[in-house]
Amino acid sequence: MIIAVVVLFSIVYLFQINRMTYALCAQREIPEEKQNKIFRTINVLVTILLISFYVEILLTA
Repeated sequence: MIIAVVVLFSIVYLFQINRMTYALCAQREIPEEKQNKIFRTINVLVTILLISFYVEILLTA
């Protein structure tokens, strides 16, 4: 049950971070060429964070 909640939270969190990243790129008027690199970097970092959170939950549960 806890694992399902963590996975659902992770999906919602990742979509929210992408939404905020898009708003940042639009507000700062960042060129399209750089936006892909920004999205990729942020998504990789957030995914690492979520995987480490998932592993921590698995080890403590």
